[in-house]
Amino acid sequence: MHAFDVLGDPVRRRILELIAREEAGAGELAATIMAEFGISHGAVSQHLRVLREAGFAEARAIGNRRLYAIRPEPMQEVDAWLEQFRGFWTHRLEALATEVARGKKARSK
Repeated sequence: MHAFDVLGDPVRRRILELIAREEAGAGELAATIMAEFGISHGAVSQHLRVLREAGFAEARAIGNRRLYAIRPEPMQEVDAWLEQFRGFWTHRLEALATEVARGKKARSK
């Protein structure tokens, strides 16, 4: 599965946001995702499997718990692909910052 296919799903993006902050148990992730998205435990498990198989997450077993952590390599690949577009956004964001500063200066007069 291509990285953007994985990241295109809001449930998987949310799971990645959660495990980017800290390692989390499958049950904890399932409870959060079920509450936020209203999907079943089985559906959350499938999303976790996709993330593992695509290399975005890794799971380790501790007793009967499965803890999930983010793997940085796929995100670095996405970042490298996005690099070709940064110049486009950087220039426009700098221009926006200039216009905001002009507006503040004009309002203060």
